Amino acid sequence: MDITKSSRAPLWQRRPVRWSALGLAVLGLLVGVGLGIDRAVPGVRRSELWIDTAVQGDMHREIRATGTLVPRQIRWITAVATATVQDVVVLAGAPVQADTVILRLGNPELQAGLDKAEAALAGAEADVVAVRTQLASQLLDQQAQAAAAASAWRIAQVKREAFEQAHAAGVMSAIDMREAQINEEQGQGQARIERSRVAAFRQTMAAQLQAARARRDEAASAAAIARAQVRGLAVRAGIDGILQQVEVEPGQQVETGAKLARVARPDELIARLQVPEVLAKDLVLELPVSVDTRNGVVTGRLARIDPAVREGSVTVDVAFSEPLPAGVRPDLSVDGKVLLGTLRDTLSIARPASAAPDARGTLFVVPAGSNEAQRRPVEFGAVSSDRIEVRSGLQPGDTVILSDTSRWNDHDTLRLQ
Repeated sequence: MDITKSSRAPLWQRRPVRWSALGLAVLGLLVGVGLGIDRAVPGVRRSELWIDTAVQGDMHREIRATGTLVPRQIRWITAVATATVQDVVVLAGAPVQADTVILRLGNPELQAGLDKAEAALAGAEADVVAVRTQLASQLLDQQAQAAAAASAWRIAQVKREAFEQAHAAGVMSAIDMREAQINEEQGQGQARIERSRVAAFRQTMAAQLQAARARRDEAASAAAIARAQVRGLAVRAGIDGILQQVEVEPGQQVETGAKLARVARPDELIARLQVPEVLAKDLVLELPVSVDTRNGVVTGRLARIDPAVREGSVTVDVAFSEPLPAGVRPDLSVDGKVLLGTLRDTLSIARPASAAPDARGTLFVVPAGSNEAQRRPVEFGAVSSDRIEVRSGLQPGDTVILSDTSRWNDHDTLRLQ
């Protein structure tokens, strides 16, 4: 067979070359080596990885959180009525006293309402006086009638006694004596009725006076509200402190209850920190806290823990047990450390981003003197902001990769370059 001629045959006349399985494997290996490709073990630059060593010893459990300094006592000043801002007397940042006027508002209807309420109060007070005088006069009339009835009864009683004596002496007929007795009984009943009328009128008098006083008290309450609304047009600080915010400007219309300004006491500050929700389960009140104010570290205690989680964090308040450094002020950014305790003689590593407390996971471990990292199952324990306890899976001195290795989930080995 002429090989040269055969090789020059057209493509459709050439026989296909058949490769064995061994030949295909060798060819793939040669191609892979020639192109520098290793599909089984991916290569990673060591400088791009976060690598740490497992350490046996005491692990301080602490939670790191950021936050700000806020005043312990804050007073929001709100509008007591619908009004228009006429003037901003004091600007934000100025020290104020409790009676310092911060804003001046205007509302002509409030002054008119005050005049009307005061007139109604004056009328109600006059009604009380008139009712009291009228009822006193009526009571005197009732008492006079009761006195007349008592006198008539006494006269009838005297006549009855005289007629009985005359009848006993034989100079008065039995009819006249009986008439005197009837008149005496009638006078006694009339006196009793008049006394009852006086007692009943006293009760009526008390009820009518109470009703008149109630109308006066209602008018007085309305007048007091109107006076308070008019006084509220001159907005005052209410407490000694610093005017932190003024929420309005001249000419602005404000409704009842709208926020106008905020006053705080700068000498009483607390730290308000935002703790990640994954770490907040171990928080309890009175835990020691150290706060870095950028001008010194101050110690305190955990005074409040917000029961709700907002945007992945829990808000906590720290009350300080020592004076704050000079120069601190509200809204200053601070860093806090909440000390949860210390785990004695435990194995720990720097905390990987994906590690969860009391959970299982895997880490790539780099044996000593090797350039390959092997995946190994690990059981985690208690967690801190920067470290986590390892209950099983590692030994002291093991070198582990802490970087995110999720893109290599299909591989159990990494080659370090």
